[in-house]
Amino acid sequence: MIPPGTTQEAVRPEQTSLPPLQPLLHDGVVAYRAPTQVWSGPSGDLGAAAIDGMYHGDLRHVRACTLDYDGRTPEPISHSRHGASRVAFEALLRRIDDASADPKVRLRRDRRVTDGLVRETVTLRSHLATAIDTVITLRVVPDFSPMQDVKAGLARARGWAVEESLDATSLTVRLAEASFELRAPGARLDADGDALLASWPIRLAPFGSVEVEWSIALDDPSLVVRGVPGNTEWVLPAALARVNDPRLARWLDTALGDLDALRLALPEHPQDVFYAAGAPWFFTLFGRDSIWTARLSLPFDREVAASTLRALASMQGTADDPATAQQPGKIMHELRSAALELPGEGVRLPPVYYGTVDATALFVCLAVDAWRAGMPEGEVRALLPAVRRALDWLVHSGDGDGDGFIDYIDRTGHGLANQGWKDSGDAIQWRDGRLAEGPIALCEVQGYAYEAAHGAASLLDALGEPGGDGLREWAAALKARFAASYWVQTPEGRYPAIALDAHKRPVDSLTSNIGHLLGTGICSADEEAQIARVLTSGGMRSGFGVRTLSSSAEGFWPLSYHGGSVWMHDCAIVARGMALAGLRQEALLVVEELLAVAEGFDYRVPELHSGEAAAQTVTPVPYPAACRPQAWSAAAAIVCASILAA
Repeated sequence: MIPPGTTQEAVRPEQTSLPPLQPLLHDGVVAYRAPTQVWSGPSGDLGAAAIDGMYHGDLRHVRACTLDYDGRTPEPISHSRHGASRVAFEALLRRIDDASADPKVRLRRDRRVTDGLVRETVTLRSHLATAIDTVITLRVVPDFSPMQDVKAGLARARGWAVEESLDATSLTVRLAEASFELRAPGARLDADGDALLASWPIRLAPFGSVEVEWSIALDDPSLVVRGVPGNTEWVLPAALARVNDPRLARWLDTALGDLDALRLALPEHPQDVFYAAGAPWFFTLFGRDSIWTARLSLPFDREVAASTLRALASMQGTADDPATAQQPGKIMHELRSAALELPGEGVRLPPVYYGTVDATALFVCLAVDAWRAGMPEGEVRALLPAVRRALDWLVHSGDGDGDGFIDYIDRTGHGLANQGWKDSGDAIQWRDGRLAEGPIALCEVQGYAYEAAHGAASLLDALGEPGGDGLREWAAALKARFAASYWVQTPEGRYPAIALDAHKRPVDSLTSNIGHLLGTGICSADEEAQIARVLTSGGMRSGFGVRTLSSSAEGFWPLSYHGGSVWMHDCAIVARGMALAGLRQEALLVVEELLAVAEGFDYRVPELHSGEAAAQTVTPVPYPAACRPQAWSAAAAIVCASILAA
């Protein structure tokens, strides 16, 4: 057996002579309960694809996990999701079957994932009249690669130590403080080179079945988030009963299950639940993502809005620190257990990073939304100091260059170059493809700021608190400046520029960002109608949602992350804004296209998909590196349901 402390070296299938590449996700099978997730192929085995593995938080504990019989690989025939946290895989064992055409020996793997635990029940069934003897072997390859290394295609061998329990019923693998424990009742446990082995001798009686189980418990004390037990009690609006669309019902069922499994909390505030951004890379607290998901899902769940606000308020900026982009009152962007490095992009972010230009205004907007939705006054008053600090940042600190608009620029040289929701390096570009020079003042951020100030003024008035009139004056001045500075005229029509650049010039590309202005109040009714027209026609309409960038732009590419693709949450925000602006027909047009997308992706919609025109493809084309599931993409189903039920 295995001496305690034996050190092994893990082998990386992705280590080849090819340059490092980000893993593709579009055909991976995932079962998860945040902060734990398992990615595999359709057979149930882990290890063939670069993304495959068992993850807990920001660490991949297990790289490969395969099941064989007598050294042979079962032949997969199907897999099926049973909610977010359970997947079943079916396979045939033809090498121990008889010679007839009908397969008579089957294997089923029923995988379930909970916080810190992966369990699998393996069932063998025979329809043969004779007994069968075989050996089922589970092979587990430890890993302990940081998530950022997996994402960059740079996962590399790491030493690990394996220990056998005193009663020989489990094996524990450790690297520093992280560990996992393999249990396989009834199996022989051993180590073989780079892997752990669990083997069960099986006798299948005539027309019989045999069941074995194994589990892996994962632990990482460095986690900065924690799982949330139980299931969400969703309160579905009664008006939904009038919506007769089976696509919506299936999409909602999947989306609500995904949202439930994406719930997390901070260890020091376990009662304050928020939504993790998405799988596989973002099982943590994000300012913008968590806020938008809470806003979009507010018609179904008011409680998560309040708890998200409290979680973010607990980490609100208190100091001026350029290294973390922190400023007093500012809402954070991203929380990690260690610094995040993206080698190919020259990005290095501290564990708590505040490089987001929009989360602070959105924090105030969510507080106002939650108050209007009925959040108890005591909870509202408890959040009021954080709301006031956020408003102070908007009014006094958000305008970094003194031009009267909320803007951003990375001052470290290794932070995010773009700090709106389109945060890739080429996201802000002119119609001719040139990149805009910062500081950048995004159009939608001005809309968020106007909505935040105007809504907060009403909130303060209702609570008998001072400050409302000053906020209304500030918002009115911002609205006037916006009208004078942002609108451009191009061959595609008149619309707001995506941003002002460092020279205060309106960056003239036509983008989905302008859809976020709808319903904020910063545009007039006529202007909102004009925005809706350009978003639902010409180069912006793909047939599978509103593109991020018009196909008429020089930089357009349907598989560009932010330069021609379609994002589900972006489209949902656009549809929601149209509905708020009274533009129902335009909103319904967007909703219909999103329902077609949901159907095309079997109702678990990805983070984004290609902006390929529907006239060119029967189903939406995947963006192969898109996260799936993604919280705000799942919440898009709630927006569509609310619009259809209105």
